[in-house]
Amino acid sequence: MSDPFADRSMPRGVLLGAAALIGAALVAVAAVRLTGVGTAVFPPSAQAVSQRDLRFEDRPDGSVAVHEGHGAEPAFVLAPGEDGFIRATLRTFARERRHVGVGAEAPFRLTAWSDGRLTLEDPVTGRRVDLEAFGPTNAGAFARLLVAANGTR
Repeated sequence: MSDPFADRSMPRGVLLGAAALIGAALVAVAAVRLTGVGTAVFPPSAQAVSQRDLRFEDRPDGSVAVHEGHGAEPAFVLAPGEDGFIRATLRTFARERRHVGVGAEAPFRLTAWSDGRLTLEDPVTGRRVDLEAFGPTNAGAFARLLVAANGTR
């Protein structure tokens, strides 16, 4: 069989458009990298206001027990089927830990900063998430855990 497109060439306009699109993307990436526009920068003046090391344990009934540090008694229990944002965030952290061959024994660090930010950090992998980026409702779910870890249920 012969190639039905053997005598046809790629239209010049399509090639020029593709080249322009690739060039514009490269210029945009270079501009962002050189100027720093759009990058998240944590101001050095922010101090930790409250910080807790929390360990999360899945239970057979679908709930999640939240332990402070390596404590045996849970400081808080997430009911089955609730707190989807917390569960999704923890799944991404757990997946990263599995990737580096670490289990759930080490606690995560939840920190409230003086500038109003709330971060969740995994000291094992070095990953840190600014929870305010997901909106006040989602950040508030984690803020509730910070309060619960302080002894207020």
